[in-house]
Amino acid sequence: MNKSVLSLALVTALSGCSLIPEFQRPESPSPSQWPEGEAYQGAVSATQAQQAGLEWQVFFRDPALRQLIGAALENNRDLRAAALNVEAYRALYRVQRADVLPAVSADASGSRTRTPADLSQTGQAAIGSQYSATLGVSWELDLFGRLGSLREQALQEFFATAAAQRSTQISLIASVANAWLALQADQALLQVSRDTLDAYEESLKLTQRSFDVGVASALELSQARSAVNTARVGIERYMRQVAQDRNALVVLVGQSLPANLPGDGGLDRDQLAPLPIGLPSDLLYKRPDIIQAEYQLRAANANIGAARAAFFPQISLTGAVGTASRELSGLFGGGSSYWNFSPSISVPIFNAGQLRANLDYAQISRNIEVAQYESAIQTAFREVSDGLAAQATYTRQVQAQRDLLEASEDYYRLAERRYRTGIDSYLTLLDAQRQLFEVKQQLITDRLAQMSSEVELFKALGGGWDEETQPLPEEG
Repeated sequence: MNKSVLSLALVTALSGCSLIPEFQRPESPSPSQWPEGEAYQGAVSATQAQQAGLEWQVFFRDPALRQLIGAALENNRDLRAAALNVEAYRALYRVQRADVLPAVSADASGSRTRTPADLSQTGQAAIGSQYSATLGVSWELDLFGRLGSLREQALQEFFATAAAQRSTQISLIASVANAWLALQADQALLQVSRDTLDAYEESLKLTQRSFDVGVASALELSQARSAVNTARVGIERYMRQVAQDRNALVVLVGQSLPANLPGDGGLDRDQLAPLPIGLPSDLLYKRPDIIQAEYQLRAANANIGAARAAFFPQISLTGAVGTASRELSGLFGGGSSYWNFSPSISVPIFNAGQLRANLDYAQISRNIEVAQYESAIQTAFREVSDGLAAQATYTRQVQAQRDLLEASEDYYRLAERRYRTGIDSYLTLLDAQRQLFEVKQQLITDRLAQMSSEVELFKALGGGWDEETQPLPEEG
């Protein structure tokens, strides 16, 4: 009895053996601080980052945009596929986990066979019957951790897929926001084109009257007509872009746009909240793509343990206990029980270097995952740095464009007054009109770029995940 207990303890201890290398998170290849310089003056400091989160419901202040994002999170097909992919990898992990435990099966069978007289030993036809009920057990002893390593690999791949789902959600939120902002910008550009067309048509009427009385030249009349046609071209272009923006939103949201969608207030409204900027190390716990890369690295590390364990013997225990009888009524009678126990061991001797090649491949795969993990960090650092540069410079650029708009409006009013009084030619007025039109368009374009850069910075910081971000497991 003592020997049996000792053997069981030894098997249990060996089953806990693992050949997985000790995991060590690679050092971050990015600097510990964000870039500094004239382009970054005005960015939110790291101190402010500790006072606010990155929930999308807080960052996006526009009720219409929040309604669209909520609908997209419920109906978008890409996000739905990402969620199903997580469930698929969860199932694969459960499959791999089951291999570590014994497999128990219950079987019952019965047969009746007629043997012809010329094949029977008695020379007479006979009918034979056999019935059995069996409880079988099959178990591979994971003495060197091969199955445990595969289970760990499947678990880390499941975690990586869950992080990929988070990344898909963040990308979807940013895409909906950018599509909504583009729609508002094109609507604003369409309105500017219509207002400009009205101004050009008014100038054309005035020039036509002046031409009729011999004051304006044919060249001035032709220029006025060209300006009107140019404005008409712009209207058609922006009408097309508005329709295409709506179609893009329908695909992202996954359904028709809500009929009761609140009206937009244009790009001048403060639709986005200030973004808190932490330290570069914060990205390790907030960026789903970095989290995904680390889980994939852990999975590759676990695969090395499985490749190492393949060099050692595989031991399987197979047994069965049951009852058998020639008569169904005697199946569970006395003396009908039977059992068998069949342990087996498989020792790799020669496989033409296959096991060594598998181990080399597992180690190279881990090195690839290390490079991809470091690349994900560098990409994240660059995206945030670009966002910080855009955050500061676009603020000054948009303000300068607004100042230019005020100066262009003054120039237009003065040119119109001087043209009506006959001081300047129509060419001066036309130049003022064109400049005002272009400055208005550029202001809308700059404002769109500014707000889109804020959305991209929000995405780069790992914002948009509803649940509290959980840190990765500790090393070791």
